[in-house]
Amino acid sequence: MSNVKQVQNSSTIVVKQVAARIGADISGIKLSEDLDANTVKSIREAILKHKVVFFRNQDHLDDKGQEAFAGLLGKPVVHPTVPVKNGSNYILELNSDHGGGRANSWHTDVTFEAAYPKFSILRGVVIPEVGGDTVWANTTTAYENLPAELRNLADQLWALHTNDYDYAAKRSNVSSETNSHYKDVFTSTLYETEHPVVHVHPETGERHLLLGHFVKKFVGLSSLDSAQLFSVLQEHVTQIENTVRWRWSAGDVVIWDNRATQHYAVNDYDDAQRVVRRITIDGEEPISLDGRRSITRTKVKNN
Repeated sequence: MSNVKQVQNSSTIVVKQVAARIGADISGIKLSEDLDANTVKSIREAILKHKVVFFRNQDHLDDKGQEAFAGLLGKPVVHPTVPVKNGSNYILELNSDHGGGRANSWHTDVTFEAAYPKFSILRGVVIPEVGGDTVWANTTTAYENLPAELRNLADQLWALHTNDYDYAAKRSNVSSETNSHYKDVFTSTLYETEHPVVHVHPETGERHLLLGHFVKKFVGLSSLDSAQLFSVLQEHVTQIENTVRWRWSAGDVVIWDNRATQHYAVNDYDDAQRVVRRITIDGEEPISLDGRRSITRTKVKNN
């Protein structure tokens, strides 16, 4: 079966699979707020099927255009603790020259909130000549490929997610300035939320592992047992066959289903600058296999 599908709408869209388990390159389209309903539907279908989709040569998009396009996919939302970019309504700028811009740890965006974002839309602005790729992992195939005994255990687990985690411990060579920025900005309000480790996707019905670096511990288990079990499950998510890696160029736009993926920004560009700008789309509380929704346990604003 061919992995190239052409859909004729207001534009001719070509969706080309990039890796066997995750990722597709979409060409033949100029992203804007003026896309017709059929084109938007085709983009959504590709996101749900391939988990992450890549658009090259979208240099015409500025901050305003990115925000306008994002509104076609749902309701944009701001990050709960980090201020938006100056002059924008929803854009979070990730700048390697400022603290927190090097997100080199596996995560799903903002899972410390109960209703974390459904989609993330990321635009390349300043890209280093060497390095700076992003890698995504498919949390559906990770779940499906678990041994049956481990899958049955995961089905029953709940995890406590928080934005108050040891930032430096999960990264190498973190400067004191970066660590201070994380403490002052990212944890300006503390969140703790219990999520099912396995949740049912509200649109596809697929089952996903919900893990990543915001996990503090598993409910009912000690910190030591949690850390060891987390390592086992997380390694199934990030095994190389379950991932796709994207080499950025300025003007690229990448959209991913945040409910079905984890991602990692590779910090291999030394002192070069890397700037990307993200908008997220409002999501819903995950639902466990037995029908329970995620629960916010703590939301406290620091002074």
